[in-house]
Amino acid sequence: MSRAEQALELVDELDLERYQGTWYEIARLPNRFQSDCAGAVSAHYQLRADGRVDVTNRCRRTDGGWIEAQGVARRADDDGSPAALEVRFAPHWLSFLPFVWGDYRVIALGEDYDHALVGSEDREFLWVLARERELPQATFDRLIERARSQGFDTDQLVRTQQSP
Repeated sequence: MSRAEQALELVDELDLERYQGTWYEIARLPNRFQSDCAGAVSAHYQLRADGRVDVTNRCRRTDGGWIEAQGVARRADDDGSPAALEVRFAPHWLSFLPFVWGDYRVIALGEDYDHALVGSEDREFLWVLARERELPQATFDRLIERARSQGFDTDQLVRTQQSP
């Protein structure tokens, strides 16, 4: 079994209260959802009373305008790990359909919740996130090595332009 076929190794704990707030995208694997994003990519997470998380993703488009997507995240039912989440951007009335929920797996997390590595089980999605618009190169390199060791094609990563 190849490394990409094995289950991801996730962080042991994920405190959603500490995880909430704004995260800046430092890098990502290219994906169709973000094909029009030219930079200034951020995600804001707000913990709800029901334990789910409101998600607002935002980016600057190639034409200078802005894209904003609203979603919701929940703990994954099929995994006992607190770091295994699912996120949905489809309308609420479609939430009963399993395929509208995408993997959101926290693979690495800074001790102070200052950076994170998030991906999907199929290794098609990967994001390097940080609380600041920049991440020290040594930290970035460690995260990329962790992703590579878990079967992600890190040669395809795109660095995000994070101008204020």
